[in-house]
Amino acid sequence: MIRFSKSLSERTVNWRLARLLSSAMVASASGLLPLTVHAQMTASKPAAAPVDDKDAPVNVSAEQMTGRPDRQVNLDRDVEVVKGSTTIKADKAEYRIIQDEVEATGHVWMQRLHDQYTGDHAQMNMESGAGFVTNPTYLIGKNGGRGKAERIDFLSNEQAEVTQGTYSTCEATDPDWYLRANTLDLDSGREVGTMHGGLLYFKDVPILGSPWMSFPLSGERKSGVLPPTIGATSTGGAEIAVPYYFNLAPNYDLTLIPKYIVRRGLQLGAETRYLGDTYSGTTYVEGIQDRVTGTGRYSLSSTHSQALMPNLRLAWNLNKASDNDYPSDFAHSITASTQRLLPRDVSLTYASTYWSLYGHVSKYQLLQDVNNPITKPYDRIPQIVFSGNRYDVGGFDFATTADFTRFSSGDLIGGDRAFITQTVSYPFVRPGYFITPKVILDATSYRLNNVSPGQPTSFNRTVPTVSLDSGMVFERESMLLGRAMTQTLEPRLFYVRTPYRDQSQLPNFDSGLADFNFAQIFNENRFVGHDRISDANQITAAVTSRLIEENGLERLRMAVGQRYYFADPKVNLSGTTTTTLGSKSDLLLALGGQISKEFSTDNTVQYSETLRQMVRSTFGVRWQPAPKRVLNLQYRLDRTYVNPYTGLLDPLKQVDVSGQWPVSQRWYAVGRINYSIPDKTVAEGLLGMEYKADCWVFRVVAQRIPTSSTKASTGFFIQLELNGFSKIGSNPLDAIKSSVPGYQNVNLPDSTSNDNF
Repeated sequence: MIRFSKSLSERTVNWRLARLLSSAMVASASGLLPLTVHAQMTASKPAAAPVDDKDAPVNVSAEQMTGRPDRQVNLDRDVEVVKGSTTIKADKAEYRIIQDEVEATGHVWMQRLHDQYTGDHAQMNMESGAGFVTNPTYLIGKNGGRGKAERIDFLSNEQAEVTQGTYSTCEATDPDWYLRANTLDLDSGREVGTMHGGLLYFKDVPILGSPWMSFPLSGERKSGVLPPTIGATSTGGAEIAVPYYFNLAPNYDLTLIPKYIVRRGLQLGAETRYLGDTYSGTTYVEGIQDRVTGTGRYSLSSTHSQALMPNLRLAWNLNKASDNDYPSDFAHSITASTQRLLPRDVSLTYASTYWSLYGHVSKYQLLQDVNNPITKPYDRIPQIVFSGNRYDVGGFDFATTADFTRFSSGDLIGGDRAFITQTVSYPFVRPGYFITPKVILDATSYRLNNVSPGQPTSFNRTVPTVSLDSGMVFERESMLLGRAMTQTLEPRLFYVRTPYRDQSQLPNFDSGLADFNFAQIFNENRFVGHDRISDANQITAAVTSRLIEENGLERLRMAVGQRYYFADPKVNLSGTTTTTLGSKSDLLLALGGQISKEFSTDNTVQYSETLRQMVRSTFGVRWQPAPKRVLNLQYRLDRTYVNPYTGLLDPLKQVDVSGQWPVSQRWYAVGRINYSIPDKTVAEGLLGMEYKADCWVFRVVAQRIPTSSTKASTGFFIQLELNGFSKIGSNPLDAIKSSVPGYQNVNLPDSTSNDNF
């Protein structure tokens, strides 16, 4: 082996080999013998990861070497030339010392950093990285991209130009998809490839052509034309979008999205994203001159969060649409087309160790369904909230909340509401049990406007509440499916006493009846919001039993709970009529958990002993025997359901079936059917197929979802995902994930969430 090292101004040769070469040169000059030196490669320790070091020495080895040590060395048989991150192997090579240049022929193999090349003939400047390879094949180490060409010219250590070449991430000799271009510029420094005058082939059929296209050589972002998005909806017909992405800086970007919708015309959109050390946000705007309505239509959404100083944060969420039907006609995803309230919020929050101050302005744009109109929520302009908490002050816990809000909603009764709520508790927490007495005092004041003539405009309300929460925990050893478990028994009692206060004259700006569940039955107030505080003289009893493994994982949870009334509450949402609840509430039952590695269940029941029927219930099971195999079955009953489109009571009975399952070695089916039993119709549905090849995935999905009380929209998604290159078509993954619990991307390695069992 010969080592050539370069200093600032000279090159030196290993002195022993230089002495041998010098002796040979003297003899050669006198015509006594040819200049020939034999050197045998020797084994050595594995080299460390290559480093791109321009000042690194050049190491050459071969079975035979000839030449002049100060100018040129000819290498023959098993040739290897190494400098820093560059290695060249060939049958023959010539190393020109002064130029620091290697010319190799015959079975050329070369590695530069993480990339590899083969060819017939190569020339490389070891210092600048400039050179070429003829009839090459190449492999890009960072993403597995590979191809072949007539010639590759290396412009530097990071830049290469491929002439009449191909590119693919498929490992097969005959790839399913590939790019073929007049020239391909590969920039490993920027991790970007650029195609000039090329076609994208799939199964040897050209599917996309462009005089210019860029693509990533890794997962890094880059500027350029993104693959087209192709899809169809029942409201607009076929559509195609060709986005252009601007990678403006490492922390912000811009995407322009021209989209042609067959029935409606050309829609123009733009999205910008930004991310800094103290701020982040996204803004999206789009507009169209709609051929169907003959009007200009648009939408805007913007979210932002920013730390103005260490404890002060600004945030906003702004949304606007040109008309009521815009989201259902032009939804970015079909699942967003049911949104009827567009929030416009701006908030400013200051948070300290023990207290916080929150300022908030909130308005809504109501997208009205003309067949079933609903009432717009009150605007809050502004809302100011102070919260303070101190825990374990001599054993006491203190919490204070003060709120001032100005409510406005057109000609409806509006005005100012201010309240302060003080809470004091003294928790006793001991091994095996806890007892927490609590006292709450709420004082509320109203100043109203838009009231009827002669009606009062000011109201005050003061309501005290006392509660006592207590519970115990018992444990014993048990078994579940042959596995050792710890079983708990956790009884709990919760008493609440709140005196009655007449609230019939108070407006209702934000209150509603709380959902009746295991979390709510341990709450002092059966209403949400602050315009109604329920009177109460009641006790809640519940018992929970859990099966827990030694590692702390909860495998099964069973619970039963019920509330008992010593007096019927009188406060309700609309007036002074006494609410008759009887002596006890509905019975709550729950059973759920990861029973086995493959099987999990989640069941809840709200049973009315008075009516002798289930008021609400959910029965759900999931079977997931292996990765990318899942079946879900759920039955849902809700006799208290209020239709969001009509605002009326509309009892709900639905069966929901969804799943992902392989139907052959490479085909996967995905689907969901949400069937309404009373209506005898499919309320929501999704059906799709996915095909997974070695280096690409094909997806076709159809989804139906209601967008109003009388309309439903159907969307079609077709996508071809070329691994390591791009996705062509419309993306159905968001729709699939929201519809099929437990779905796993077929293009990702197998995984399961139940490996702990």
